[in-house]
Amino acid sequence: MRFPTSGLCLFMALSVPTVLSAQNCGGDFGAFVEALEAEAVAEGRAPEVAERFFSGVSQDQSVLRADRNQGIFQSGFIEFSRKLISQNRIDRGRAMAEKWDSVFNRIEADYGIDRGVLLAFWAFETDYGSFQGDFNTANALVTLAHDCRRPDLFRPQVLSAVTLFERGDFDPRTTTGAWAGEIGMVQMLPRDILENGMDGDGDGHVSLKTSAPDALLSGAKMLSELGWRPNEPWLQEVVLPEDLDLYLTGLETRKPASEWQALGVTARNGSLEQGLEASILLPQGRGGPAFIAYPNFRVYFEWNQSFTYVLTAAYFATRLEGAPVYDAGSPAPGLNDAQMKELQRLLQARGYDVGKIDGILGAGTRSAVRDVQRELGLPADAWPTPELLARLAR
Repeated sequence: MRFPTSGLCLFMALSVPTVLSAQNCGGDFGAFVEALEAEAVAEGRAPEVAERFFSGVSQDQSVLRADRNQGIFQSGFIEFSRKLISQNRIDRGRAMAEKWDSVFNRIEADYGIDRGVLLAFWAFETDYGSFQGDFNTANALVTLAHDCRRPDLFRPQVLSAVTLFERGDFDPRTTTGAWAGEIGMVQMLPRDILENGMDGDGDGHVSLKTSAPDALLSGAKMLSELGWRPNEPWLQEVVLPEDLDLYLTGLETRKPASEWQALGVTARNGSLEQGLEASILLPQGRGGPAFIAYPNFRVYFEWNQSFTYVLTAAYFATRLEGAPVYDAGSPAPGLNDAQMKELQRLLQARGYDVGKIDGILGAGTRSAVRDVQRELGLPADAWPTPELLARLAR
């Protein structure tokens, strides 16, 4: 459950300084592995354990190819959510909730996290454990630590995997997972397992690949450590008044739910959570669905920084908790890849910071779109349309 490398994974691993002054990445792979082994011993692991762990490690070129070929995320929320959230996936989630009811009861009692939240992560990470990845984890982690793109991220993960091996919770020959080193049903990195792993079934081991109780409780603990606020909502569909200033929408603006209600925002089902600060989200502009995002919604960004992916996961969690399908409305058409890049170039030429010209509707581009819409006297809903592109190109 972690974000920054594989795109489907939840929680950001923290880097730590290395013990040795040896080359931190690159160079001869064999010499690099020897330096890692020495570092593992210097940090207090038994020499024979380190030797057994690293003795069969090899560089995996398929991991490097996967790292460099990550797809660009461009789908809009409506299209993407319809692809990922099928009735079959909802039915399976509800069946899993019933099967592991006692585990979810424990999670709800100990952490105040609704079962739908964990079920959604479980579904999106591994389709409820059906596909957990088939890359050798030790090889993947050492390969990525040797690669000089993010050595400070992956080197600590290798050393954490050695500790798991020493405990009997990892096998460098047989443990497999995602190409970026995540393991198990909810896809956690070794360091995250060390810090948050839970023995949910009481067998004396943390087995995220084979034990749903272990995986779910570990994920719940990790969410809690990342700041999940117990027994609070995360997302809710809303209806907006016709006269709402759309420039107030977006994650940048937070108001108490009571203030949003005073402005005419109402819940499509139920009532707003009055005591919480929240933001109004329009993933496809004023013509599409609208949501109110509470503080717990922001925890999702520790898992994945794609706004559309995060919103889809959070919405799916509400569906698993019984919320109805959102009202898709009639949003204005969006932009294709070439149009989005042209929009970004035009915004950049006007002095807006959109970051990299990549065709992705990220936070910087959304903010710039909202600002230029207001400048042009258009509804400032942060949704880029062909109409806006034509106005900017004049």
